[in-house]
Amino acid sequence: MFDYETLRLVWWALLGILLIGFAIMDGFDLGTAALLPFVGRTDVERRIAINTVGPVWEGNQVWFILGGGAIFAAWPTLYAASFSGFYLAMFLVLATLILRPGGFKYRSKLDSPLWRSIWDWALFAGGVVPSLVFGVAFGNLFLGVPFGFDSDLRFMPDITLLSLLNPFALLVGLVSLSMIVLHGAAWLNLKTEGAVQGRARRIVPVAALAFVVLFALAGLWLSQLPGYGIAGSIAHDGPSNPMLKTVVRTSSWFAGGASWIGAAVAIIGALGALMMRTRPLGAFLFSALVPAGTIATAGIALFPFLLPSSSDPSASLTVWDASSSKLTLGVMLGAVAIFLPIILAYTAWVYRVMRGPVRAEDIASNSKTAY
Repeated sequence: MFDYETLRLVWWALLGILLIGFAIMDGFDLGTAALLPFVGRTDVERRIAINTVGPVWEGNQVWFILGGGAIFAAWPTLYAASFSGFYLAMFLVLATLILRPGGFKYRSKLDSPLWRSIWDWALFAGGVVPSLVFGVAFGNLFLGVPFGFDSDLRFMPDITLLSLLNPFALLVGLVSLSMIVLHGAAWLNLKTEGAVQGRARRIVPVAALAFVVLFALAGLWLSQLPGYGIAGSIAHDGPSNPMLKTVVRTSSWFAGGASWIGAAVAIIGALGALMMRTRPLGAFLFSALVPAGTIATAGIALFPFLLPSSSDPSASLTVWDASSSKLTLGVMLGAVAIFLPIILAYTAWVYRVMRGPVRAEDIASNSKTAY
């Protein structure tokens, strides 16, 4: 039904949608975990915060799995390069994400302040570290990652964890963290009452302003960084061989104006969440625009590059030379057309059933089953 060029574009867009879905759906429970020590001063208050995401966080992980699966099947070269090149960073993310199920499941098994405090800080780490590292990874995409391919197209990385922790990437990591914290604060503002809601509501403007300032600084810095461009023509429906093109450095990543639309959406979302904080549902919906606009900005600015190479620019992976075959993309698109609406419908039903705030009396009346 679609030609090869169109399928590649469709899957580039779908990858962005899945990343946005992950940032929105899993973002608020990461943000809730990152805010746990600050919004909950008593055990009951911390349990209220945990129980706002306890019933849904595992379902939210579906977006993370979908994103990884889409990269594996639709962009196998990208999957192999990124997961091996960013191995230590990925290990750090997974190690902290593994703390989350332990925190949710085992925190309340013992009525010991020390035991519960340990798991609270484990949940905190499971919220902060992935939020920061994902941003650091995105920051390094704009700088380029040192890798190449040999004559047999074997991936040859020269990436270390310390090299990824450069000043620009760390700034982008802080942008990501502030974005997730804002989304988590807006969620707690929506799903709690009393003292927890009050503290979350006071965090919303701080996180929103921090995001706007950090996002603007990152954009200003990025405008001064050289970008990447393809010299000459490239076959948009050609074979997936990254060494069949020539890449040159350009004056800036912002050659077109479309990325500014995404940036505007992100800033409007942050300011909207700030102004709507006394209307929790509106604030939460505005906060969801922040990751959507931020990821759209990055994706559009990078296009058509998926993983630029700083050591051998011509080895950079692009939309046109890192995809699976036309048949694979077509079959996968059919599967997405069938199953994605089911996932969306089921998710909407779950959130409808779980609607309403979590109260202290809910914890007291379900002390053995509440998280």
